[in-house]
Amino acid sequence: MNDEKFYTARGYQLLDKNKNVLTPSLEDYLEMICRAIRDNGHIRVNELAADLNVRPSSVSKTLAKLSKAGLVDYEKYGIIKLTEEGEKAGAYLLHRHDVMKHFFEMISHESPNDIFAETEMVEHMVSKNTVSSIEHLLRFFHANPEIYQRFKNYKVKRQKVK
Repeated sequence: MNDEKFYTARGYQLLDKNKNVLTPSLEDYLEMICRAIRDNGHIRVNELAADLNVRPSSVSKTLAKLSKAGLVDYEKYGIIKLTEEGEKAGAYLLHRHDVMKHFFEMISHESPNDIFAETEMVEHMVSKNTVSSIEHLLRFFHANPEIYQRFKNYKVKRQKVK
């Protein structure tokens, strides 16, 4: 028997707690703040609440946590600003999202909405090393379209067999 220890999904998250100060929820907030600043130049509490489909009071509580972690600066009713550390973390979160979304687009025949939802759920569970490996795989497929086409053909054949 091997030495692997099995946990629930939450158990693995708790094991990782010391490695990552951000919960999946905090990551979602930071990612959305970065996206809004990139697209619009700024964001306020009410806008963030609308973008994430949450209450402004939830945004305020979460901003306090992000502020305590040194990732954002904000004043009540003011513009939310990223710290230098927040910019770095947010840039990675946006990159990770884009890599995972592109990966699912390449391997799936699901609708764009389904791919987006899957990306949103899975992106929090993959390590930086896995994101990097997926990024290399995507680059490999782009550099070798004939191999990517063989993969797609294989997948279609396997689906017909089932």
